[in-house]
Amino acid sequence: MPSSSTVVFLGLLLASAAALAQSESSASVQGARRIELPPDGSPSIAEIAVSAGLSTGLYFDSDLMRDGIELEGRERFSLVDIGQATLRLVPSSRVTPGEHFRLIVRFRDGAAPVSASFLLQVHPAKAEPLVEVYREKRTLETYQQESREVRAELERCRDENSRLVAENEAPPGLAGLLSTGTLDEDGVVGRIVTKDILRLTGSALAANSVITYRAKTAVAIVVNLATEAGAEPWSPKGATLRGRTGAELKVLRIWQQPSSPMSEARSIVVEAEAPKAGVQGSFSLKLWEDGPRTVTLGNVTFP
Repeated sequence: MPSSSTVVFLGLLLASAAALAQSESSASVQGARRIELPPDGSPSIAEIAVSAGLSTGLYFDSDLMRDGIELEGRERFSLVDIGQATLRLVPSSRVTPGEHFRLIVRFRDGAAPVSASFLLQVHPAKAEPLVEVYREKRTLETYQQESREVRAELERCRDENSRLVAENEAPPGLAGLLSTGTLDEDGVVGRIVTKDILRLTGSALAANSVITYRAKTAVAIVVNLATEAGAEPWSPKGATLRGRTGAELKVLRIWQQPSSPMSEARSIVVEAEAPKAGVQGSFSLKLWEDGPRTVTLGNVTFP
């Protein structure tokens, strides 16, 4: 069990206004993304996010010409499943974040538009799980569903804005943790999980130690990372915490301990929301930089 000073230190990190906010939203997808193809067949290429090992499904409102599918770098996808009006893609571990692959689909009936083009953009950890592609006019029901999802997203944004305002107006230190409801009478509970962590191959850095923490409304992971000898300096840009079922915890912020020179080992704190139902089971933590390198740690558990 970590010392009380370590617990207080972590608590202060959770409340620090100087913490670096994650640049990308880690909220799970509310519903399917919808793409409407121009009826006149004018050139239009939509970008779709894919990621190694994660499934992306495209659902069309018209039957596909199965032998008319063109996928650039097809040999680097572990699964390309073509259905009557569906296409499921799973990139393999051979893809590199930042890469692009062109995808062209053709429709069986020959009506306009006869084909559709997409640009698959490889993300280090996130993929669009479901994309609906409309070639004909959408039904009233689909617009109503989309309207409901937009309202739900607006409500989520309002809640997020209220939380950020409360954090910015809160006092520093333990008073801030108490005023925002992050801390209750149970305090912050910590657990050293270094020996339990699964270090996946291909990670850019080595984890010297891993400690997890849980408070009333948040969890955090403190990872001490060391860059391999001769490697370029590494700084995290984003992170995901994904459970075994595929559900993600919402990452709130990432904070990296200043160090000089940058090649030395340093601690990185990843803070995420703790759902009301609690944080059960193991998670996979993935960190990525503004570049191709990633760090993946499996079997992360919380107190």
